[in-house]
Formats: sequence, structure tokens, C-alpha cells
Amino acid sequence: MPFLGLGLHVIVALFFAVHAMRSGQQMYWLIILFSFPLLGSLVYFVAIYLPSSRLEVGAKRALAGAAKVLDPTRELRDAQAAYEYTPTAQNQMRLALAQLEAGQANEAALNYEACLKGPFANDPEIKYCAARAFVDSGRFAQAIAHLEEIRQGNPHFRPEQIALLLARALHGDGRSNQAHTEFENAVNRFGSFETKAEFAIWAYQVGDSATAASLQAELDQTMQHWSKHNRTMNRDLLLRLAAAAKKSA
Repeated sequence: MPFLGLGLHVIVALFFAVHAMRSGQQMYWLIILFSFPLLGSLVYFVAIYLPSSRLEVGAKRALAGAAKVLDPTRELRDAQAAYEYTPTAQNQMRLALAQLEAGQANEAALNYEACLKGPFANDPEIKYCAARAFVDSGRFAQAIAHLEEIRQGNPHFRPEQIALLLARALHGDGRSNQAHTEFENAVNRFGSFETKAEFAIWAYQVGDSATAASLQAELDQTMQHWSKHNRTMNRDLLLRLAAAAKKSA
């Protein structure tokens, strides 16, 4: 039995070693994992694996959502105060994101434009958030330019989100055929609920009833197995989907 336990420890350590190599972690993690399989695996799980897992991301989203419901303008107030007190680039980025999440797309776009002129001009996360603000404020051509730059320079950065936002920007810019291709490729590549829902919203908007009906059937089948938590997490997306369906009826 002790040998069985030792074998399980090594298997777990091997699993985390593969994760460390694929995610580009420092090589000292391999030494820790194989020198102390049980303790090393536990430390790696808590320090590296869990924070990058979907479980952790989901928990953070749930907490952020709860905080937003309880005090929806708190982060915006805090970010504004921080920027007014110390107008650094980091605080300006925080303010821009808070404005974006609060629905102040025009204000967010202005702040992101300022951020993109500074030392973070080539940061893909800033470009992505700026593109979000540009789409929400109707500045589609600028959003497309940023998203295409990200895709060319950082092809592994948020590929699903980039595809969906680019498709929405193309649609807003009047390039419906390209938007259709982008949505279709996103669904074929990722197949997530979000990609199908965004494609369905677009189909409702352009009057493609056949595509909308097919996607809606798939979405309804998925939602039959959802918990209340799943619906809460996707509330905004579901509201947009329902509004698009109602408007097209």
C-alpha cells in the first residue's frame, strides 16, 4: 500500500509538471514537484494551478457580480477617487475599466485612448478593453483596427473574446458578410454557449431567421441543464439574446 500511495503522489506531481511546462512556469517548480511530490504538488495547486483554473475564475466572477449588485457604483467611485488623487497610468486604466463596466463607454474610450499613447501602447489587454469601449460607443472602425493588431501580434491572446468582439465590430461597421464569417468561425472553433448566443443575437438583428432558430434551439437545450448560478452568471448575455429575439419577432 505505501508503494501505491507513493505512485499516486508521483502521478499528481507529473500532472502538475506538465501544466508548469505548458503554462511557461519557472523551472524551479519542476525541482520542487519531483523533490517533494506530495508537498510540492499541494503548494503548486494552491499557488499556480487554482488561481488559473476555471473554478477560481468563476468564483471571482461570482464575487464581483455580488459586489456589483450590492453597490453597483462603488468601483467607479473608488477608481475615480484614486485617479484624482494619483493620476498615474495604472489608475487611469482602472478608471477606464470601471467606466466601461458602468456603461460609460464614451468616457472609457477617451481614457483608453490616453492610455494607448503612453508606455502601455502595445499592451494587448489595454487594446482589447479599448476596443470594447469603441464598440460600445459606436466607433467600430477604431475597434476593428485594434482587434486586428492584437490578432496579428498576439494570436493566443483571448482568441474567443477577440473573435466575438471583432464580429460585433464588423457588423456595426456595416460589414455583415465578414461578421457572419467571423461568428461562424468562432462557433466552429470554440463551440461555447457565448459564441452561439452572440451569433444568434447577430442573426436576429440581420433577419437571418433560420440561423437564429437553429442556434436558439441549441441554446435552449443547453439551458435546460443550467443551475440558477449559471443563469445569474450569464444574465446580461441572456437579456441581450431575449431582446434581440423579441425585436425580430
